[in-house]
Amino acid sequence: MTRVKRGSVARKYRKNILDSASGFRGAHSELFRTANQRRAKALACASVDRNNRKRAFRRLWIARINAAARRDGITYSSAIHGLYENQISLNRKTLAQIATLDAYCFSMLIRKVSNRIN
Repeated sequence: MTRVKRGSVARKYRKNILDSASGFRGAHSELFRTANQRRAKALACASVDRNNRKRAFRRLWIARINAAARRDGITYSSAIHGLYENQISLNRKTLAQIATLDAYCFSMLIRKVSNRIN
């Protein structure tokens, strides 16, 4: 079997790893082995945190809708239930934006919902 010299290929591979770890602190951006480990860990954490960000934003939207709905004398759960009953299909992100940017419009929605519930 012939000998395979991997000089340029291996150097390019290591350089790509080190380039992607360039912002890391200390040896984690200088040494290949530690940079490779830190990079793998960073990519794994980034994947988890993308899901956590979605979770956190949904919690924020629900808190904003709840606060705005309680100003109008109705709870979050009954407001969402009333929206479904009236076939008003607005997602929580949109509802939260309406609640913060246009309180009058949100109040009109809540009045329509609460009339149907009571």
